[in-house]
Amino acid sequence: MKKSIFFATALLGAWMLHSCGNRQNPQHEKPEDSANALNETMRKVDDTSSAFAVDAADRNMMEIQLGKLAQEKAANPRVKAFATMMVEEHTKANDQLKTIASRKGIVLPTELSTASKNFIDKWSQKKVERFDKEYIREMVDHHDQDVKDFDNAANNLQDETLKEWARKMLPVLIVHQDSARAISESL
Repeated sequence: MKKSIFFATALLGAWMLHSCGNRQNPQHEKPEDSANALNETMRKVDDTSSAFAVDAADRNMMEIQLGKLAQEKAANPRVKAFATMMVEEHTKANDQLKTIASRKGIVLPTELSTASKNFIDKWSQKKVERFDKEYIREMVDHHDQDVKDFDNAANNLQDETLKEWARKMLPVLIVHQDSARAISESL
């Protein structure tokens, strides 16, 4: 009897070790790589639409984190108000994107990409005296790129739901771009 229990336990242990060693889902070093790898295996939407969603989620999270940092470090009330707008509106945009992604089977990153983390870390080291001007200049540049990317997505994505979301977000991003430019000119 003891030999049977020992043999069964050994067999079960060997099976468990074998099962754990044959994982098809390797860990990725970067969150965005993990999200993209999962999206590739699930494949409910095309690669371009999925990659756009993953990138947009990372950008939203980065804008939120940078906005929170600006709320703490900025001295100018207009810059602080702009930062608050960034946190609120990019949080709302990310929530909308999460809903779409969930319905489409797109896995979004749950934490910042390595590049975005490094970017935020760099900004956390900025001197308070220069923070306002540099933050707003950065926001102009970021939103110039965002407007281009979202315009491209609104016109060219294959997935209609993400395409429509990009269309709806484009005017919001243009307001952010215009606001950042106006503040930049006044500093």
